[in-house]
Amino acid sequence: LPALAEYFAEQVDNDITVVAPDAGSGKLVRRFANLLGEFEIPADLAFIDKRRPKGTQNVAEATEIVGEVDDCSCVLIDDMIDTGGTITSATEILLDRGAGEVWVMATHEVLSDPAIDRLKNAPIREVVLTNTLPIPEEKHFDNLTILSIAPIIADALNAVFEDTSVSEIFK
Repeated sequence: LPALAEYFAEQVDNDITVVAPDAGSGKLVRRFANLLGEFEIPADLAFIDKRRPKGTQNVAEATEIVGEVDDCSCVLIDDMIDTGGTITSATEILLDRGAGEVWVMATHEVLSDPAIDRLKNAPIREVVLTNTLPIPEEKHFDNLTILSIAPIIADALNAVFEDTSVSEIFK
């Protein structure tokens, strides 16, 4: 999360709203907004109410937004992207409700079918993922950015050998 926040802080300069794509991401978006605050970037929070239609699998519908997104750079933060249904549905409702642009960030990328098609065809400014899982070349697309977690792993190993706090690295 700190690597994602640092990257995002370097990219944007307008009003920011950090958005939870579902109920389970509430704590994650609060942490991300707090990390942006360390870069002196104020961020509002918004939450999306998501439903899964009865009798379906890997289908998600964003039905409502709680929070202000009008004319903002919205960043959807999630721990994992599997099929991309939640993220693309959330992107659509954010833009329908007036968001200026939508960024997508996630720590872990499973990217099961049809995730790549959904992400590359969605009106997303940029998809930013870490390389906690390998992303084969055939799954790369134009607006995809992959951040290396190697510096974080190196810092964690160094902290272990120096007997300092590993949790401090992850803020």
